[in-house]
This record gives sequence, C-alpha cells and structure tokens, in this order.
Amino acid sequence: MDWTELKISVDTENIELAGDIAQMVVPYGIYIEDYSDLEEAAWEIAKIDLIDEDLLKKDKTKAFVHIYLPPHENPQEAVAFLSERYNAENIKHEIDVSVCRNQDWENNWKEYFKSVPVGKKMLIHPIWDNDFEKGDRVVLDIEPGLAFGSGGHDTTQLCLETLENYVYEGSTVLDVGCGSGILGVCGLLLGAEKAVGVDIDPLAVKKAEENAELNGFDSTRYTVYEGNLTDKVSGKFNIVVANIVADVIIMFCESVGEFMNDDSVFITSGIIDVREQDVLAAFQKFGFEVIERHESNGWLCFVTKKIK
Repeated sequence: MDWTELKISVDTENIELAGDIAQMVVPYGIYIEDYSDLEEAAWEIAKIDLIDEDLLKKDKTKAFVHIYLPPHENPQEAVAFLSERYNAENIKHEIDVSVCRNQDWENNWKEYFKSVPVGKKMLIHPIWDNDFEKGDRVVLDIEPGLAFGSGGHDTTQLCLETLENYVYEGSTVLDVGCGSGILGVCGLLLGAEKAVGVDIDPLAVKKAEENAELNGFDSTRYTVYEGNLTDKVSGKFNIVVANIVADVIIMFCESVGEFMNDDSVFITSGIIDVREQDVLAAFQKFGFEVIERHESNGWLCFVTKKIK
C-alpha cells in the first residue's frame, strides 16, 4: 500500500493560515513551500546571495502545503475537511492528490491500523489484526482501501455511534455516499433486515460489496448501486444516512423525504461546524426537524425527522 501526498496551492498571503488549518488534518508529516521571500531568507540564514536559477524562477505569488497521509488514512475525508475549512476562511485553493511510494511504508503500514471500538456496541476490526478482544461488541470485519473510509474518522464514528441507537430488528437502511460500506454493513450486523448503499465512485462500490461479503452478507441483504445520490434507488427506508459534505447534504434534503416513512430518521454527518447554519436552514426549508445534534473535533452529526 502507498502513502498519499496532498499538495495544497494557495496565494502566498494565505500560506500561514493554510498551514495552520492543514495541521488539523495531521499534526505531523507536512511541509510548506514558500518562495515569496527567498532572497531575503537566504541572506538572513546563510549570508549568501547566490541562489539556484530554478529557485529564482519560482512563482512567488503562490505557496504550497504538502501533507503526507499513511495508507490507513482516507485522503477523500482529508480533502473534504480542508476544502470546507479553506472555503469558510475564503482561501482560494487547489488540492492535488498523488501517490507517494515507499517500500518501507508498503511493508509496515498495517501496524498502524488496529481494531477500534465505536459507540457502545461496535468493534471495527481490520482482518489482519489478530490481537484484539471483542468482549460483547458486534464485530465488523473490514479490509480498508486507501481511498475509502476505515471507520476511524470523526464523521464516520459519529454516524456509527448514532446509527446504533436507531437500528432495530427488521429495519432497513439507505446509505448515500457509502464509500467502503461501513455504515450499511454495521446496520445489518446490528439487526437490520436489508441495507442499500450508493456511491458515485465504482471503486467504492466494489469495496463496499467486498466488505459486505466479508461479513457474510450477499446481495439479498446488501445492495450497492453506482450512481449520483439516489438516482438508481427506489422504495422507502426506516433509516437514511448520509456521511458526505455539507453542500451535498443541503442538495439531498430536497428529495430524501421520498425515501422515508413518516417515522423514519435521516442521519447526516460530514458537516464542518462553520456550515451548521446552512444545513439547518435546508432542514427547515424542506420540512425536517432536528431531534439530535452531536459534535466531535469540529464535525457535526444530526438526526432529523420529517415534520408531520
């Protein structure tokens, strides 16, 4: 497995704040590339004015933050977090995602991914971890992919902790933006009769199907569609969960009611705190009332119901 490099381009004047925000993703493994005061810094530090010609040609109006994520971290979640934060601060930015190969990382990364207890009932278990105790928890076996959720991120944990309070024997779950399928498969393990996942990324669909099979659920219990939101989904569900970004949740509020019964719940996460009022306004506009609000490290999770 490979590490991932995120290269964030911002205007030089915003590099200090951009770097501070990047530190919220990983408190290690970042460096800042800024050539705006190259000549002054070279003289101040080394007392030289002879600088490589290629360095002198660098664009001094742009600076870069480089972040390195180990294989068990989800780069999509990091990109979503950074974009939300930078947009909230009106920082224009571009984020480039690339693979960063290293043989030692490839051989050793799994030691950093251990079984994780979530909520009161669940244990997320990577299949290579043989040193764990399940106790009385329900175990979700998972083989994480580099690009999809492993269950360790705050948004996923908020969803899981909330989901376990609403799943009951025979219930049905719709997971929009399912990624690795963790939420839907956990719903089944907690007693749901059927779960449906949907994701726009075909690789996510494949990974979700694999994780469902790993936990003993075939297509009669867990179905995954490749599509945009619910364009290929039909029927009504007791629980609809969407662990995506605020803008998509706001857009989804208009149509999600079509897939809910009167007593169904709509659980949303992946919402950065600065977007709370925007999301709450969408709930109100499309007839949802908030019955629970949870927060972890700047991320929010809401449980809502249709207003009768």
